Amino acid sequence: MTSPGAFFGKVDTGFPQKMRPLKESTRRALLLLALLAAAIVLPPYFGTYYTRFATQIAIYGMAALSVDLLLGYTGLITFGQAALFGVGAYAAGMLTVGGLTNAFVAWPLAILVSMLFALAIGALSLRTRGFQFIMVTLAFAQMVYYFAQSLRNWGGDDGFTLPQRNHLGFVALADHTTFYYVVLVLLVLVMFLANRIVKSEFGMVIRGIRDNERRAAAVGFPPYPYKLAIFVIAGGIAGLAGALMANHAKFVSPSSLSWQLSGELLAMVILGSANSLIGPVLGAAFFLAFRDVLSDYTEHWMLFFGPLLVARVLLVNDGIWGMLLRATGATEKPGTPKLDFPEVAERAPDSKQTAVKGAEP
Repeated sequence: MTSPGAFFGKVDTGFPQKMRPLKESTRRALLLLALLAAAIVLPPYFGTYYTRFATQIAIYGMAALSVDLLLGYTGLITFGQAALFGVGAYAAGMLTVGGLTNAFVAWPLAILVSMLFALAIGALSLRTRGFQFIMVTLAFAQMVYYFAQSLRNWGGDDGFTLPQRNHLGFVALADHTTFYYVVLVLLVLVMFLANRIVKSEFGMVIRGIRDNERRAAAVGFPPYPYKLAIFVIAGGIAGLAGALMANHAKFVSPSSLSWQLSGELLAMVILGSANSLIGPVLGAAFFLAFRDVLSDYTEHWMLFFGPLLVARVLLVNDGIWGMLLRATGATEKPGTPKLDFPEVAERAPDSKQTAVKGAEP
């Protein structure tokens, strides 16, 4: 007797016989959405303290992202980013004390001032390389730090307080939850902008300069203007973070320009994963949580953080973000090279086969 399956053929029920696993890009997008959802829901749910702590994470994460644009994507190790962070804080604080409390005016002006400082610092420091570049940026940062200390009308070494936070037109930012969501939105916008930059043709050029500066110059891309451009962009992002921190704490002091803060921002990038825009934010969260927890028990918490940072460099290649990607299966297969021009790689085998066929007698 003939079976119905043999007579009618294979019946399509509309249900897949075996569920296909999610693509790596889909898993990565879901992971990012989960992190964003947690950032939206959890801090206000747990109360004011955690809301303020999450605001601090978002601000320092933004500042660390500006360092990542230099370190991870351009190969520039800088100890002067805190100077630009502090310049933005001082600019926003002075404008607020002077009566300019509209954030739509004060924050862009703080960004502009920071970018001008970055242009001046970068124009000179980027003429050096390697260790010399590190020391020159450190020297400029210390110059700005001591200049801030000399401002006696603005508190000198003690700093000064802000009478109030800035406002967004009819939206007051005195409420901690409202201010947190504003900072979170700005962080997402900065990450989106940074992602567009690094994936553009300009981003490909700066990554090429990072990998081989001489080769980039040989093919017609002079490194200096490209490095100066990304240095100024990173300075503007750091300035925005500084303006937000001035509003968050309602206090500004020269400590926001110290080289120790530059070192902490570098540590956040290394912990989270350089060359990834979400990594610095995760690194900032881990660093601040680690510091706050251990500082309750000892003031020498750096003695414990130092070995942890060394272990991260020696044992974990891609930081906290890489660990999350591997845990969720959202990372590339080990050993798979990352290509800036995958379409060229796809055509390469065909051209090779064509060349072999042409060589045959």
